[in-house]
Amino acid sequence: MNDNVITVDSLVKSFNGVVAVNDVSFDVSRGEIFGFLGPNGAGKTTTINILCTLLKPDSGRAFVNGYDVLKYKHEVRESIGLVFQDPSLDDRLTGWENLEFHAYVYHIPKTERKRRMIEVLDMVALTDRAHDLVRTYSGGMKRRLEIARGLLHYPHILFLDEPTIGLDPQTRNYIWNYIEDLKKREEITIFLTTHYMEEAEHCERIAIIDRGKIIAMDTPDNLKRMIGGDVIRLKTKDDNRARKEILSLFPQVEMLPDKDTISFKVSKGDEFIPPLIRGLGVEIISINLHRPTLDDVFLKLTGREIREEGMDETASLRFAPFGRPTRR
Repeated sequence: MNDNVITVDSLVKSFNGVVAVNDVSFDVSRGEIFGFLGPNGAGKTTTINILCTLLKPDSGRAFVNGYDVLKYKHEVRESIGLVFQDPSLDDRLTGWENLEFHAYVYHIPKTERKRRMIEVLDMVALTDRAHDLVRTYSGGMKRRLEIARGLLHYPHILFLDEPTIGLDPQTRNYIWNYIEDLKKREEITIFLTTHYMEEAEHCERIAIIDRGKIIAMDTPDNLKRMIGGDVIRLKTKDDNRARKEILSLFPQVEMLPDKDTISFKVSKGDEFIPPLIRGLGVEIISINLHRPTLDDVFLKLTGREIREEGMDETASLRFAPFGRPTRR
């Protein structure tokens, strides 16, 4: 049985002759945290907006919760929650009033409305600030309220477009604790976009997208294995002698060109270092272990580091009511 909650086949979307999404295909499993990793302008937001029925593709097909996004917009919108890249709360209202308006738009029955609002506010730890104006909230609190709003109608899939953009690292980590806890408790599928490498590490699978094309897709660990091992950098009292001893003791290492230090590549660098220290007959001044990162993966695949570019063409789209929800 196919348990994919999202299926995308050969999507293409252009703006004024510029291709934003170029023949993109992928699947997302039910209950998965799936990430789109790439620089701003890579096509991440455009893809999300097609999946959320806010944009029509030029060609290709996409299915969300089993529904064709072109033929069954209403059913798709019933199935999803969406947290936009840009703030979309009304800061002249309280947190409670923002949720109340959302519940009204989604036709959540009055008999259930209050219970659900209390539930999602508690989920994101905003119960004590529910009746304060949103304009008094911090950036992290606003993001948590947007996530709560996106969950109010019990969606099958929660789309998060750059969920922690503009937040400080501590608040970013705080938001991620909520996202991971949410996934465990609610068994919800989470689809997110990000250009933060460390944020992508939270995903179970990642599609790396650049200039509108998916250039790699796998688990974070498998993607990092593409680099081919850990790098150890060593400085000793006699680097020439140390280099010869290392090659004699550990012929499996791959020496790397480095004028200032002894650099070589090995698998499982943390396990390699103790026998290296014990066996080397030269005094070690410093030793450093570098494990492959998703930055390294992107650099290997594209020949450059992930870059900051202009926003996606569709990044300015704002929240639109999605109609009456389907209960889980």
